[in-house]
Amino acid sequence: MIAALLILFPLVTGLICFALPGKRASRLALESSILTLLVSLYAFYAFLNGQQEQLEVSYPWIPSIGINFHVGIDGISLLLVFLTAFLTPLILLSSQSKAYSQSSNFNALVILMQAALIGVFTAKDAFVFYVFWELALIPIYFISLIWGGENRKSVTFKFFIYTTVGSLLMLASILILYTLTPTGSFDISTFYALPLPLSYQYIIFIGFFLAFAIKMPIFPFHTWQPDTYVTAPTEGTMLLSGIMLKMGIYGVIRWILPLTPIPVVEWGWIIILFAVIGIIYASIIALKQPNFKRMVAYVSIAHVGLMAAGLFACNEIALQGVVIQMLAHGINVVGMFYIVDLITRRTGTDVLDQLGGLRNQAPLLATFFLIILMANIALPLTNGFVGEYLLIIGLFQHNVWMAAIAALTIIFGAAYMLNGYQKMMLGAKKDIYNHVTDLTTKELVILVPITIMIIGMGVYPKFFLDISAGPVKEIVNALHQGYSLK
Repeated sequence: MIAALLILFPLVTGLICFALPGKRASRLALESSILTLLVSLYAFYAFLNGQQEQLEVSYPWIPSIGINFHVGIDGISLLLVFLTAFLTPLILLSSQSKAYSQSSNFNALVILMQAALIGVFTAKDAFVFYVFWELALIPIYFISLIWGGENRKSVTFKFFIYTTVGSLLMLASILILYTLTPTGSFDISTFYALPLPLSYQYIIFIGFFLAFAIKMPIFPFHTWQPDTYVTAPTEGTMLLSGIMLKMGIYGVIRWILPLTPIPVVEWGWIIILFAVIGIIYASIIALKQPNFKRMVAYVSIAHVGLMAAGLFACNEIALQGVVIQMLAHGINVVGMFYIVDLITRRTGTDVLDQLGGLRNQAPLLATFFLIILMANIALPLTNGFVGEYLLIIGLFQHNVWMAAIAALTIIFGAAYMLNGYQKMMLGAKKDIYNHVTDLTTKELVILVPITIMIIGMGVYPKFFLDISAGPVKEIVNALHQGYSLK
């Protein structure tokens, strides 16, 4: 029942927000997101105490064609549900300092997107998964289109076309699987039990993979991402980078690895190659970016490239790294985009060469910025280190050369992040920024939880690793077993 509550509560609240005036909608959305976070924390309690019956629910939805509203939470889902529930109130709180027009609609769309994202991460029926996958696109489309920046119409349309094409390919794969089931079912367990012929595995792999690769995105399907991240309002960018891109990574883990083991193993090296190319490509472009927000957008492509490579390394260590890095990346990238927003609102620019010496006016901002930056470049004792270390070790077990090249992301990361910090925060004080103030209480309320998660995960990662260990092991075992039957 917990899984259903986590979806239905924000779904209903979001619809109510459309009918409320701005301030009431904003307050209700924030209260709803906090309550959803509390429910996600209770899900941790139920999971750790073996109360699995509370974490799964299945009701007939369209029984005539085998569709059930079947949702449930395992260790992997739990971490992503928590990520969504943890970040949403912070994102909503960050928006309250801005005078958005139609603020009721803005808050309603954010809460509806939260419901759809949790639906994606908990769906155990392929039709339900597809419905929530599509529902997650609608709010972010309108958030970017209505409240985005320059050229938002063309940029948002490009994003919409990319993701819609990917979704249709995924739907085709789902329908093929449905026709192969003996009883006509969309349930994921029924799909897992299918003895898929080799030819079908290749077709289904292509359909699913293209949908997930676009959503992550990985090279060369990334071209929509930088412009969309820069054009969307900061809260939209946080939703896209912090949570939405995890849909693609999660989809590979939940659907591709167990269902199509033969193409995963046989074609995995090609995907790893493109992922590594993407890491180098995005890192080099990030080094050349004059604007900090666009630089962070390319940094995100590099981080996702490392996770994509880990997905197809086909071993437990790499997959554990992917799961932990999804959680860490979501927290870190939202923190980084929030820092970008704070600096831009205070100075009127995010152009690196125009900034400098801001630590003199805002030492607290400079301190939190440095902590989040260190997590993004995988400093030991931060959450970014845990996932990247596991990913590189897992890749090393798979292919030494690919691991060595992928590890360059750490060196590149230090170069572009520290260079950006130096240009913005350090150096001589500039008189034009004498008016810049330090962090407010509301801003600290957002940055302190992010910092706690960065340090907490870095110091004691075992808690999160233990939660995801069971399902990760099952998926890797299913992958190897499926390939051995070739």
